[in-house]
Amino acid sequence: MSVVPVQSADLDASEVAWFAPLCSDDYQFLGFPEGAYRSSWDNTSAIIRRADELGFRNILCPSSYQVGQDTLSFVAGNAPLTNTINMLAAVRCGELHPLMMARTIATLDHMLKGRLTVNIISSDFPGETAESAYRYQRSREVVEILKMAWSQEVINYQGEIYNFSDVAVDPVRPYQQNGGPLLYFGGYSPPAIELCAQHCDVYLMWPETKENLAMRMKAVHERAETYGRTLDYGLRVHMIVRDTETEAREYADYLVSKLDEAEGKAIRDRALDSTSLGVAHQSANRDKADDAGYIEPHLWTGVGRARSGCGAALVGSTDQILSEIESYQKMGIRAFIFSGYPHLDECESFGTRVLPHLKTCSLPEVYGRVPAETPATPLGVGQRR
Repeated sequence: MSVVPVQSADLDASEVAWFAPLCSDDYQFLGFPEGAYRSSWDNTSAIIRRADELGFRNILCPSSYQVGQDTLSFVAGNAPLTNTINMLAAVRCGELHPLMMARTIATLDHMLKGRLTVNIISSDFPGETAESAYRYQRSREVVEILKMAWSQEVINYQGEIYNFSDVAVDPVRPYQQNGGPLLYFGGYSPPAIELCAQHCDVYLMWPETKENLAMRMKAVHERAETYGRTLDYGLRVHMIVRDTETEAREYADYLVSKLDEAEGKAIRDRALDSTSLGVAHQSANRDKADDAGYIEPHLWTGVGRARSGCGAALVGSTDQILSEIESYQKMGIRAFIFSGYPHLDECESFGTRVLPHLKTCSLPEVYGRVPAETPATPLGVGQRR
């Protein structure tokens, strides 16, 4: 399998991230809501603090209108409570006026002393059903305006959606230099790939077979080449790791043991991205999986029965999971966003079983956006057993 060229080609470390379930996506049993796991400041901030202590290098803070907490407020509140972990804040383009969003992001970046990364989201708004070309054009214009607002004192911009003439601004420059926070992006349609290739830094993918991931990376790389750019690539996937494969598979079955299929469908359908091309690919994975839900020996699609978006988990022993991660690294994947149910328990499980054997890094430091104030490999990292 060919390796796609990446921005961090000489990097022998990966950015290993966890997930903060801001949108009430936390369960003991998938699709079986329990009050103790509902999104709350106490529960979700505890996950971020523990991920920070364990040595995760980033954490995805998602966004939703229907349930959960406000992403940017949550990130701001956790700035003084964390030490080294970056925060990947999901921002929905068009939700805030681009010039106000530029100030908000720059302010957060200063509060975090450069520990901010940004996940560009192009979903519909409540009550809106827009064509993907329009949504991604809106995101393209927002990203272009953000970069102008961080570097210029007068903005002139003529787009299909936003138009500014001689708008004077006092640029609030982000803490991070050389372009501001890194932009992470996921999308499968041609307009989405075009936007990422032109303006973003890390292309995020949901779990599929390795063959499909390699094809997707190749397509994105070819588009980025037309702009003279090289990207990094990331994988967002759930995680079930135990001392043995048998224990891990048993826990996967346990997670769905109380799942009502009608409730699972309702959870999937309420998401704003439920009809997206990416979600359709996750559904196709489930259709192609074996009777136990596996589309590859360690890639289990059962998670997608009770959530939209990322719908599969890596399942296996510590050594098996390490081998899977190594195979993704060899493909050119440099950023990983893992999660598990319940998120605090599985953060502990992965953080103590697997993370100590991985060489990790902060991509903003690799890109030269912030000074490398901490070693690329956290204390305690050892060699694989």
